[in-house]
Amino acid sequence: MKVLTEERQQYILNTIRFKGIIKIKDICSKTNCSESTARRDLQQLEEQGELLRVHGGAKYMNSLQEEPAMNDKVSRNVDAKDRIAQQAVANIQVDDVIYLDAGTSTLAMIHHLNPGYNLRVVTNGVVHASALADMGIKTYLLGGNLKGTTKAVIGPEAVKSLQEYRFNKVFLGINGVHPKFGLTTPDPDEAVVKKTAIAQSEESFILADYTKFDHVSFARVGDLASATIVTDQLTPTLAEQYQPLTTIQEVKS
Repeated sequence: MKVLTEERQQYILNTIRFKGIIKIKDICSKTNCSESTARRDLQQLEEQGELLRVHGGAKYMNSLQEEPAMNDKVSRNVDAKDRIAQQAVANIQVDDVIYLDAGTSTLAMIHHLNPGYNLRVVTNGVVHASALADMGIKTYLLGGNLKGTTKAVIGPEAVKSLQEYRFNKVFLGINGVHPKFGLTTPDPDEAVVKKTAIAQSEESFILADYTKFDHVSFARVGDLASATIVTDQLTPTLAEQYQPLTTIQEVKS
């Protein structure tokens, strides 16, 4: 039986995360695909930064603590991020006070926001604050330590200033979504900011494409049930696994 592209690539990712390496011949035998299809999958996943191709297969590239720079992440999964961003924005209502964290998924939301909604937006993203201000949206930028790679404001000062606000909704990017380990991200300082934002809000939303599922990073943000997960193309297997654990908003193609 032929396996869908998403399911096949999820099998590849799951295998290298647990074994550290995968061989093309194993992909072909397990998913009933051709070598050319398997090589194409590996090339696509390498372009997304998920693995490193080697002779005869691929190996795992990311450690628990590794985090790509914002300039690298912004060009990955662009179409999926935009679809997820549109779905996330659909949750926003007139006069909402919202928080956007400094991820590229939340950055994709900004050009979908309606300036006529009289929003107030708090963010720890320097790039986000600039884009919001350019749209004429009332914007508050947290103070604190600026992290060079992700352009995120983090640290005790950021957490302290964040605790002064209450939100109708917060929107966060994430690196890992896992049934046992919950929501995770590589940097403990960023994890604390995300966790604080969730605590200060009536509703919380995690923006995560399907590649983030079954992935674990170093620092825990919270339980799956602490936020609604907005995602794009969950395989039937992933949907069956995660839907009992949290609320999922899935973008329909």
